[in-house]
Amino acid sequence: MRHRRKGRTLGRAPHHRKALLRNMASALILTERDADEFEFDSNLPKVRGRIVTTLEKAKEVRPLVEKCVTIARRSLEAQEHAKQFASDHEKESSEWKEWRQGDEWKHWVEAQAPVVAARRRVAKLLQDKVAVDVLFKEIAPRYTDRPGGYTRVVRLAKPRLGDAGTRAVLEFVGVHDRVVSKSEKPSFADPEEPVVEEELTSEAEQEAADSVAADSVEEQKAGEQEVASDETSVEQAKDSAGDGDGDTKDEPAS
Repeated sequence: MRHRRKGRTLGRAPHHRKALLRNMASALILTERDADEFEFDSNLPKVRGRIVTTLEKAKEVRPLVEKCVTIARRSLEAQEHAKQFASDHEKESSEWKEWRQGDEWKHWVEAQAPVVAARRRVAKLLQDKVAVDVLFKEIAPRYTDRPGGYTRVVRLAKPRLGDAGTRAVLEFVGVHDRVVSKSEKPSFADPEEPVVEEELTSEAEQEAADSVAADSVEEQKAGEQEVASDETSVEQAKDSAGDGDGDTKDEPAS
């Protein structure tokens, strides 16, 4: 039993498995590079921010990518604070040398220290300088207001050829999100004649008023019929009562 043994071995030795995860995490981050940076790289990504691999590998690479993005995102606050003391002059110029000898340089070093520590941590995890640069410049600023959940794993229906392995897509959230749009209500008006909303509302109000008036007329007629039927029933009752009294009086006495 694999008690307290976290993660999948993926059929590889530990050093081979760690190298595999590092390379896949770097490959996902490098897909976010600009087109100009692929000048000396023939392996262009089909879609930015997405790689296709097996489902098991995608689930193992995802925690590593999430950890790297979190480290880079937390260092952005210190990076913004360090810009207050940074110098805009060209390096090795006289103004830059004066700034280097002043107190602002010391404040800049103190404020920039967390950023340097974060870059070193990510570089140790990925071991790819270009991927670290892309992560801190392109990906981390995108998730400043998102505390986790930067990637998603989507299973593909078609298996991999050869071994029929389950394939999956590992991609960054917010790049290829689906937009839900409601369908428009069909209109049966003449397309040549523009429909005015005010006329439609007035016609609808007029129809509602006509229906209310028709209902009131029908109710009035029904009430009159009920009253007439009540009067006729009362007259019939009186007539029957009068006929009964006359018969009793005309009977001869015994």
